[in-house]
Amino acid sequence: MNAITSPTAQAGATDASWRDLLAGVGPKIEANGRECDRSGAFVSENLDLLQSLGFFALGVPKDCGGGGLSYPEVAAALRAIARLDGSTALTLSMHTHQVMVADWKRRHMGAPTEGMLRKVAEEGLRIVSSGGSDWLPGSGEARKAEGGYRIYARKVFSSGAPDGDVMNTSAVYDDPEAGPTVLHFALPLQDANVQVLANWDTLGMRGTGSQDVEIDGVFVPDAAVIAARPPGKWHPLFHLISMIAFPLVYSVYAGVADGARETALSLARRKPSSDAATLTMVGELENAHAAMDLAHGAIVEAGAGDTPSPETTHRVMTLRTLVGRSALEVGSRALEVAGGAGFYRAAGLEQRFRDLQAARFHPLQERQQQLYAARSVLGLSIDG
Repeated sequence: MNAITSPTAQAGATDASWRDLLAGVGPKIEANGRECDRSGAFVSENLDLLQSLGFFALGVPKDCGGGGLSYPEVAAALRAIARLDGSTALTLSMHTHQVMVADWKRRHMGAPTEGMLRKVAEEGLRIVSSGGSDWLPGSGEARKAEGGYRIYARKVFSSGAPDGDVMNTSAVYDDPEAGPTVLHFALPLQDANVQVLANWDTLGMRGTGSQDVEIDGVFVPDAAVIAARPPGKWHPLFHLISMIAFPLVYSVYAGVADGARETALSLARRKPSSDAATLTMVGELENAHAAMDLAHGAIVEAGAGDTPSPETTHRVMTLRTLVGRSALEVGSRALEVAGGAGFYRAAGLEQRFRDLQAARFHPLQERQQQLYAARSVLGLSIDG
């Protein structure tokens, strides 16, 4: 585990302090993120720094040793980090949304997640997810063994895998009675039969360490299986994940877009004069940013206060599309406003433009979201 040693981290960054803490390390996070983008290296230094300041435990309740931040404040923290570096914020969001799911289950379902939450706050446990790449179908194979299962799989888009401790993932078991069944469990990434591959070389979000993870016969005991479901069908677990995870993930894209807008406006102010065309482009940028801001506020509100259900998933996924689409437009408009100066890597705008492109690829991707929305409003089965 990535042990936390600083007193600040052990106490947890709080509602009042995280902004001050982030302001103090902001320039370093941005510079490190820029260098990792250039080299394709994992943003481990940034993540270690944020962990030392308690950011990995922002959403852990105070009675479990964490920062005890509200859901909207956690979203605000991720958005603020993303203004500095998208890869750092996106990697942190993949850990954080699982912390927030565990907290929700504890508060609303009485689930025994306190031990995991304490490990995050007190021992520096880092959680990796393969949920976005598996989604409803699941992937990999679970073979029955005495007392549990052996897992064989290759998981993709595993953000934070190089420094992760456990992976929340799934595999498909061919049950002789029920048929194919997706099993959900946590798997130790330090197991000798787990290999994190060095194959993350992408257009954007280059520092997230989202390497493939190859799993070759890792044993998972029966007691570690937290859910079982038929593949390809919506399960209550996925309505909960949709409600909690995607407002946090898309807070990152809102933050990257914030940074793109700020950079473009700074470059535009350096120009000796602003003609009507430039002013119009700035106005278009502001409209796109306002649309994103409104959609982001609504999706965070849903994540904070709604109840997991097919209807909530419809709302959250629709807003996920609107936030992502608007963030992408902000990136494009920002490049137009900046002009040729924004084309230089030194400005930092082209990195943000590239990082924003990843907003296209999280579930539910726009076409799938539109199908879900259509089925919802027409009263059809959401399972297709």
